[in-house]
Amino acid sequence: MKIFITGANGFTGSHLVKALENQGHTIKCLVRKTSDLSRLNNCKVELIYGEITDYEIITKAMEGVDIVFHLAAYVELGLVNAAEMEKVNVEGTRTILEIAKAASISKIIYCSTIGIYGNSFGKVINETFQRQQINFSSAYDRTKYLGQQLVNQFVKDGLPVVSIMPSGIFGIDDPHFGPVIQLFLQKKLKYWVGGDRLTGIVHVDDLVTAMILAVEKSPPGEHYIISAGELKTREMFAFLSQETGISIPLELPEPIVRVIGNLLDLIGRTFAWNPPLSNERIHYLYDRCVRVDSTKARQQLGWQPRSINETLRSLLSIK
Repeated sequence: MKIFITGANGFTGSHLVKALENQGHTIKCLVRKTSDLSRLNNCKVELIYGEITDYEIITKAMEGVDIVFHLAAYVELGLVNAAEMEKVNVEGTRTILEIAKAASISKIIYCSTIGIYGNSFGKVINETFQRQQINFSSAYDRTKYLGQQLVNQFVKDGLPVVSIMPSGIFGIDDPHFGPVIQLFLQKKLKYWVGGDRLTGIVHVDDLVTAMILAVEKSPPGEHYIISAGELKTREMFAFLSQETGISIPLELPEPIVRVIGNLLDLIGRTFAWNPPLSNERIHYLYDRCVRVDSTKARQQLGWQPRSINETLRSLLSIK
């Protein structure tokens, strides 16, 4: 098949490219001129240079394409460029959907997030859950929700989109939790925060498998939560400590973390800097929790992810 991918040079996108390449597909990838393409080294793909809202370039790129994977997103918490995030996550998604509709693409796989459901307030939810959180926890939360609303509307109008909602995505080259694991393995991670925070976990390659299964097996318009399960941060470090013999980092008390976050938030706003800890990140650590059930993907797609322990163990080869 001929496949078009946005976000191909990113963490999940690069794993998707390699999996599809191994299956013998012809692949076009939309990338920016400023993109770091190191994740695509040795991949035999056609690179299309352009912005996610560039109608002319993307229209031409989609000519003759069978399947579209839309993974491009601005993913960040804290003090972000909200206007740029909306351009990528909302208007970029609108662009892809409109062009795909005009090109009569046979199926589009949209990488969403479990965050579109909002805070589940401790309840384990599935794809039928209706968002109860009235406001939004972040610009990312808001823009991905709006992007999903666009997808849902295009589905109602007949566009064959399947939405994939992953939980926390882990892997050996994970740009988010990976650096933390590197510090841990180097015995440089002395402190941590939010030990009670529950995180849904899925290995990046299992997420990719779910996307490919959605192409093969899913009816148009379906939503699938993709998660192997959940674990508290404290439990993650306990497992990693057991596997490596490295001491568990000391957890800072919540009141101290909130004070530090308030201070760094103020400094960040003053100097246009996105600090590693801010009020928004503290909200995600202590005040917001999305718990999910991936039974639908397992039953309808035949998706069989590796266990949480296997996923975490795979990270230990990071150097």
